[in-house]
Amino acid sequence: MKPQRPGGGRARDGAPRPRLEKPPLRPQVTTLWDYPSQHYGSEQQGSRDYRGATPSYVIWNVIQRFTQPGEKVLDPFCGSGTTLDVCRDLGRTGLGFDLASTRPEIKVADARSLPLKARSVDLVFMDPPYADNLEYSDDERCIGKLAADGRYQRAMRLVLDECARVLRDQRMLAIYVCDVFKKGRGFWPLGFELFELAKKHFEPHDVIAVVRHNKTLEMGNYRKAADEGGFFLRGFNYLLLFRRR
Repeated sequence: MKPQRPGGGRARDGAPRPRLEKPPLRPQVTTLWDYPSQHYGSEQQGSRDYRGATPSYVIWNVIQRFTQPGEKVLDPFCGSGTTLDVCRDLGRTGLGFDLASTRPEIKVADARSLPLKARSVDLVFMDPPYADNLEYSDDERCIGKLAADGRYQRAMRLVLDECARVLRDQRMLAIYVCDVFKKGRGFWPLGFELFELAKKHFEPHDVIAVVRHNKTLEMGNYRKAADEGGFFLRGFNYLLLFRRR
């Protein structure tokens, strides 16, 4: 358990709510990762206001472990630019693309067709849409508009083909993804599905479970609905690690 300090607001009963310290930046060495804050250090990486933002501590661990200073790191779903900021901190060259650019360094491009040369990057980190779980963009090309009824899977197959094209041999692909459950609609094991799709071009390296710290997981109405409805709230994300053949 990471250290805590007071000052994190008050719980429903009026008692002070503990606030978690930001974690020290150190490599994770097991296949279960936990982190007590969205960002590390004294600044934000990316934006805490971006829906579906990736924890920068997770990205830091991947980039620190699998690349060297000066190497190129691609994020084809760059969102608010968290990967670019981590690359800056670690002395790597970040290449960020998204259909809905949130800052000048993020170039507008579809993850299925990137303006990059073949075998030109040293690591791909992606946190793709989890099917149509969240609304990201008005762009009709957005993969986040596709339901997990086969359309999302076909789009992600093309994304993985493109990752294989631009990634150098024997370098790493990291996919940060969560399964989706929607009451009344069903359950989609996106982690398992993307794992199988990636095996076309990549050798499995490892699978990490990353504890989710979504605030909705602690909300009484969500927990009550899950308990009474006989379903589970998403408690972890997959971090799927592959090596390019």
